[in-house]
Amino acid sequence: MWEQGPSKQKGGKNNIFCSFWISKTFTFFLFNKRISHSHDRWLGSSLFQLWQWEDAEIMVLLQVMYTDLDFIPTFNIEPEVLQQFLFEIYRRYNNIPFHNFKHCFCVTQMMYGLIWLTDLRSKMDSIDLLIMLTSAVCHDLDHTGYNNAYQINARTELALRYNDISPLENHHCAVAFEILERTESNIFRNLSMDQYKRIREGIIKCILATDMSRHNESTLMTILIKVSDISNEARPMEVAEPWLDCLLQEFFNQSDVEKLEGLPVTPFMDRDKVTKPSSQTGFIRFVLLPLFIELANLFPCLEVFKLKGWRKCTVCPSLKQQNRAQSENAAKSKEAAGGRQDSQTDAGPDTSKPESQST
Repeated sequence: MWEQGPSKQKGGKNNIFCSFWISKTFTFFLFNKRISHSHDRWLGSSLFQLWQWEDAEIMVLLQVMYTDLDFIPTFNIEPEVLQQFLFEIYRRYNNIPFHNFKHCFCVTQMMYGLIWLTDLRSKMDSIDLLIMLTSAVCHDLDHTGYNNAYQINARTELALRYNDISPLENHHCAVAFEILERTESNIFRNLSMDQYKRIREGIIKCILATDMSRHNESTLMTILIKVSDISNEARPMEVAEPWLDCLLQEFFNQSDVEKLEGLPVTPFMDRDKVTKPSSQTGFIRFVLLPLFIELANLFPCLEVFKLKGWRKCTVCPSLKQQNRAQSENAAKSKEAAGGRQDSQTDAGPDTSKPESQST
């Protein structure tokens, strides 16, 4: 197990839960209950209310996605193997504020929704859809809440192993294929060698693309996983705002540790300098919106989704309040400057020599 940060928090994911997950009740629910068309589309909506669901139920919903996209018959995935795969995935996400199993589901649910919304089933091979959904499931495996900058500055074992090149993303890939190396959890075990090679290459490419600090080749698959990974801010406020609180908590935890260890403090994580709106202004403007615009250019049907998400996003009220305050301050400054100019005009031109400025 890699040392990725000062502490590693495990989540009490024990055999009792595993038995509960693979019980006949859930198997019956999933494979014998017909999922209605309305339920289908609701699961793929950006309005999906994640916070109402327990982790065991979320694993069932993940299995619903694989079933609904016809991956099980197309790739000969045994239901019990898919269940074991998803349980191992669940077990390898840590109990940290943001990069946890619920975040894994949130990203996967957005990817699933985009596949349906853009009708990708008629535009892409099924194997590429399988790559994208599985990449979303695996994209933050064994994340401990300390980003690549921390890994590199703290010279962790991950940073040393991966030569400071996307240490976390490389680790997420490695953990994913550790799980897939086990026969009982290898959902690709019935595929040909060529199919497996294509899937492995695709998953690695997609997960490495989630490192936003590095320039990656832009393909439809990498754009889709990036958009899915940062899509919280495009969700309605009641869904997204708790996520922003979780993200800031994880950021603050890292900056606190950086201060304690005498490492460079990541500026946008410093609890003494960052506010909720200020933490998101630049991110939305320079990261989220360009990606959504790029995707909307490819799929015009997403234009409405993008605009609706922006209007309802978590920080809009805060941003509006911040912008309003800035406008008021600018108006006051302009008014004060105008008053000074009037007084100077009344008094005549100022012929006094300006004070020298030291250089």
